[in-house]
Amino acid sequence: MNRYETTDASTYYLLLEHARRMRNNPTEAEKILWKYLASNRMGVHFRQQHPIYGYIPDFVCLKQKLIIELDGGYHLVGEQPQMDKERTEWLSKEGYRVIRFTNEDVFNRLDEVLDKIAEEIENASK
Repeated sequence: MNRYETTDASTYYLLLEHARRMRNNPTEAEKILWKYLASNRMGVHFRQQHPIYGYIPDFVCLKQKLIIELDGGYHLVGEQPQMDKERTEWLSKEGYRVIRFTNEDVFNRLDEVLDKIAEEIENASK
């Protein structure tokens, strides 16, 4: 896949630098989930913090156009919920399926999170 296919070539390197910083400083929830998504362990290839049209989702499977977002506490404060909603709507219009979990979901209900991801992967394969 062309590196610019999921973002504008003029902003790619700026977004890439920011994505690298985020990959190098993941949240605890991201670290835990990445152990299960890395190296095709779920049967598909996921990327961590990959630029998509000006956004940097936590995890994305480009082949299935599946985005996984982990929401910390700040996602419930101020304008962030509305911004998340608009971002999800825009990505959905571009053909991406976005599933969201809270950090607490990963910490306390990891099996359910993994089951939901597996279900989304299976549904996309049909």
